[in-house]
Amino acid sequence: MTGDVSGVLNFQDLQRVTGYQRRSDVERSLTEQGVRIFRGRSVPWTTIDLINRAGGIKSDSDERYGADIL
Repeated sequence: MTGDVSGVLNFQDLQRVTGYQRRSDVERSLTEQGVRIFRGRSVPWTTIDLINRAGGIKSDSDERYGADIL
C-alpha cells in the first residue's frame, strides 16, 4: 500500500486516493486541495502527515488518518 518508509505515499497510492491516473492530474488535484507534494525522479509523492495538515488535522492530534484508509 505505501512505500518502504512509514507514512510516505507513493505515486500508486496517490493515484488511488485522487482517482486520477496521469501524473499531471494527480499533482493538480493534490495541490488544489492544499497538499504539499514532492517530485521524485519522475513521479510525485507526499506523506500522510502532509495530507492530514491539508485537511486541518494537527500533527499531534489523535484524529489522524492512517495509511489503512487507502
